[in-house]
Amino acid sequence: MGGCLRRLGCLIVLLALACGVWLTRAKWLKIVPGARSTADASSTPPPSAERTWQPLSPAAASRGKRAIDGLASSRGPVFVNLAPDEIASYVVQAAGGAFPGSADSVEAAVIGDVLYVRAIVPTKDIAGSGVLGPLAGLLNERERVSLGGSFHVIRPGLSAFELRDVKLRDFSVPRAAIPRLVKQITKGKTTPGVPDNALAVPTPKSLADVRIANGRVTLYKTTAGATAIP
Repeated sequence: MGGCLRRLGCLIVLLALACGVWLTRAKWLKIVPGARSTADASSTPPPSAERTWQPLSPAAASRGKRAIDGLASSRGPVFVNLAPDEIASYVVQAAGGAFPGSADSVEAAVIGDVLYVRAIVPTKDIAGSGVLGPLAGLLNERERVSLGGSFHVIRPGLSAFELRDVKLRDFSVPRAAIPRLVKQITKGKTTPGVPDNALAVPTPKSLADVRIANGRVTLYKTTAGATAIP
């Protein structure tokens, strides 16, 4: 019995020492070679994707439109790079509004090869037709909606923002349900040639191609014999 108590006492002492070492690590790590850099690195927060989000605005939409219209000029550039807020503001404005007028905090980001637009909207404006099914019962009165997809040219004068990643708060909308959501957003309006999971976006006939990568959107114009350099 005494030996057991002695072993238990030793264990308690060791635990106390370990706690003391941990609580005072900021002091003793300074004198241990190589330990400081490791500790500093572990305490440094990782880069946040939130920093890439930019608010949409009429001014950003105007800049985007000017850049896109500039491709029609014979003296204009062969390609232009747009920031996420510029292309998204242009898309939302040209598409007649990807979000209801009651939406707020509308932002955009390019993450990888996907253009994202998100906003806080009244849940009833999205769930009104029953498109969300049982998910609607789990949502608050207002929720953040995120639309992610690619932007590409369908034919001269018409492009599409094709949705492939839609989220309500942290819930992902099944891809099979996205066409129904788009139908509700567009109030049932369809455009020939535009996929049922995409928003139609009128664009100048001079726009030939759109590429999304590395945090930017690059638009190329139709130019006979010209070579575009990304």
